[in-house]
Amino acid sequence: MSKTKIEWTETSWNAITGCTKISDGCQNCYAATFAKRLQAMGNPRYANGFEVTIHEDLLEKPLEWKKPQMIFVNSMSDLFHDDVPDEIIVRMFNTMRKASWHTFQVLTKRTERLIRLNNQLDWAPNIWMGTSIENSSYLFRRDDLIATQANIKFISAEPLIGTLTNLNLDGIDWLIVGGESGANSRPISEEWVIELQQKAQLSNTAFFFNL
Repeated sequence: MSKTKIEWTETSWNAITGCTKISDGCQNCYAATFAKRLQAMGNPRYANGFEVTIHEDLLEKPLEWKKPQMIFVNSMSDLFHDDVPDEIIVRMFNTMRKASWHTFQVLTKRTERLIRLNNQLDWAPNIWMGTSIENSSYLFRRDDLIATQANIKFISAEPLIGTLTNLNLDGIDWLIVGGESGANSRPISEEWVIELQQKAQLSNTAFFFNL
């Protein structure tokens, strides 16, 4: 179990670490920076730096955590990365189903693969599925998410780096909005945030602004 500073969750489960940049929101990836720091500190989990690495000994770790937790799955990776085998994804979903006392939050930018695997996954009620939409170029991810059998669906507009005027929140249970942090962070517009908050109110979508 790893405590996290991410405000919308309680802890993280990093059975997979490492990723590659795929879209505009990845430019200043906090996880890549953090992984390099951990590698320099000699953390054995990050001996490969930010290369995709599967930690077999952690694939069923949440079953050992008896206190119910809100768990962010792979805060240091993307479960649906092409370098993660199908069987590993299925195993992690099986673990989430077995650990029914926890709530798992899965977030991906790779919704095309999510759709391909949708029918192979065990969509237990305690698994929340989300996607990142950082600007209008990635609105298609919302449609991919809606097409899954996930019981709870959420969107992370974080880092929000452009307007999402045409974002359709029908069928979306939760919307997270936030800006970038760090020396190279790109600005977030107050108007973009207010617009999304109003959209969430109209669609009865829970809204969370990550300070």
